[in-house]
Amino acid sequence: MEGLRRSEKKKQSVDLSIKATWLGISKMYNLLGAPYDISHSIGFVLLNIDPVDGTPATKIAPLMGMEARSLTRMLKNFEEKGLIVRIPDKHDKRKVIIKLTDYGQAKREMSKQTVKVFQRRVEEKVSLDELGVFFHVMDQINDVIKDPKNHMFDEIRDRLKEYGITEDNLNK
Repeated sequence: MEGLRRSEKKKQSVDLSIKATWLGISKMYNLLGAPYDISHSIGFVLLNIDPVDGTPATKIAPLMGMEARSLTRMLKNFEEKGLIVRIPDKHDKRKVIIKLTDYGQAKREMSKQTVKVFQRRVEEKVSLDELGVFFHVMDQINDVIKDPKNHMFDEIRDRLKEYGITEDNLNK
């Protein structure tokens, strides 16, 4: 592949920084939750279930940016662990409300307090102005990700063509 150089200087990239930080956060939450038998992913789901009224099963996956199939497996596991119960909707029997059990409420509260302590610790190190800039930048990155007109995909295809890489010659 001509044009690719091993010696290209590694530049700090947005995606690598976000992924490395997210992996670090996830690992931290898993370490903190381990003594309480709760993982980062369990806590994340529990925090997206309304503690009083419960949440329709169909609403949880979109709240978390997950596929419904993945969430279905998780909810089955949560039910087996006694964290949730499924309650048929009173008005529409096709709908199911996911409610936390007392045990699930306790695990949710543990997750909530852990997130609050982490947030406070970040705010001790990072000024409110810097956090404002951070959230603004993250919003802008999300706008790039959404790329509604697929301009980014066209640009990537064009760049790959410069290296002789096309969908046709890779799908053989």
